[in-house]
Amino acid sequence: MQAVEEKELIQLSEEEKEKLAEFEKWVDKYQDQPGALILLLHRAQQLFGYLPRQVQEYVAQKTNVFLSEVYGVATFYSFFTLFPKGRHTVRVCLGTACYVKGGKKILAAIQKELGVGVRETTADRRFSLEINRCMGACALSPVLRVDEDIYARVSANKVARILASYE
Repeated sequence: MQAVEEKELIQLSEEEKEKLAEFEKWVDKYQDQPGALILLLHRAQQLFGYLPRQVQEYVAQKTNVFLSEVYGVATFYSFFTLFPKGRHTVRVCLGTACYVKGGKKILAAIQKELGVGVRETTADRRFSLEINRCMGACALSPVLRVDEDIYARVSANKVARILASYE
């Protein structure tokens, strides 16, 4: 029983096709090693930023495992993501201090400004939105983090200006 039928990978962007060509070389090196699935998925995520379905299918084909096994591994481990991430990750603290001081209003303002929900990415892949339970900056609450930049004592009316500063 063959894991996945050989078929043309479609619906990849030109950039993703270039990354796939690079990934193919890597897969050829490791595909026959026992237990290489997680290693290959890590490399794919490094190249693509996430694990597109087409890449999962390719890994299944090359390693001769069922697509369901690849998907199972990709969804079991929290360090893998099946969806594209934005160039910038916006994290809203919803720990107790931040929540009490307006964290939920900040989150609502960001969702309105970006037009996405938590764990979603804008269509232009500029921003991904996440929440954190505590960032360890309770004295500065409410706190917002964009990439490695931390914003203290944020209010909902500052959100648009903060986000506009990220290209």
